[in-house]
Amino acid sequence: MIPFDFDYYKPSSVEEAVRLFESLRQQGKQPMYFSGGTEIITFGRLDYLYTNAVIDIKGISKCQMMTFKGENLYLGAAVSLSEIEEANLFPLLTKTSSEVADHTARTKVTLGGNICGKIFYREAVLPFLVSESEVVIASREGEETRPILDVFQKSLQLEEGECLVQLVTNKKMIEAANISIKRRRQWDTGYPVITVVGIKVDGQLRVAISGLCSFPFRAKEMEPFLNDTKRPLEERVSLAIRHVPAEVLHDSEASSDYRMFVLKNTLLDVFEGLEMEEVR
Repeated sequence: MIPFDFDYYKPSSVEEAVRLFESLRQQGKQPMYFSGGTEIITFGRLDYLYTNAVIDIKGISKCQMMTFKGENLYLGAAVSLSEIEEANLFPLLTKTSSEVADHTARTKVTLGGNICGKIFYREAVLPFLVSESEVVIASREGEETRPILDVFQKSLQLEEGECLVQLVTNKKMIEAANISIKRRRQWDTGYPVITVVGIKVDGQLRVAISGLCSFPFRAKEMEPFLNDTKRPLEERVSLAIRHVPAEVLHDSEASSDYRMFVLKNTLLDVFEGLEMEEVR
């Protein structure tokens, strides 16, 4: 059980959810948007999180959307990872999210919950970073669509009261050759040492990484070296990994040296896997 009580609200629209958040704040409450609830339970038990007003967005149709509109795929923030896996509208996202936790957990963990979560892996964001997707964010001023690379800086940078509604990805990116590799030291559903996703767009490799640093990131500083075809592949990878954007983690899962070793070999596997994917 979590050691605090909270009021529960289930709005039927995004506008109602945002107004409700504002009203609860004015009443001195500490509201929180809720879609899957796994982190509220996990971190609430550990006293790392507190709320006395939960706003459940699962009943909002926009947050449950999984559909193409023209050339873009719209995925709602309250769609569960298992639903994404079953629909398989975005194969790279399916590959990546199907490796998060176990199947039982994925029926509860939502796309928005994973991306906005406190656990630093947040692997579901990786396909959106390499695909240069957009996010639909609601605030008291209304809904706004922004490039994810502008909004996701170590974490999703939301102002108080803002709510992630949807993620929007172009069909060209969804159909690009892609690969997702997760390396673990322990059991099949354990936390990763590292997760790397990649896509090939107009002949150029894009890479996003989780588990290496204390936040997931698009490896933009590394990509010019990875795409320098004038150099041998191993040299390209060796040069690229010198440009990791932050301190490499050293924890119970793996040392920093081991993570760098795994990164190098995983990037080599990314190239091999994408070559095979392009042949198909």
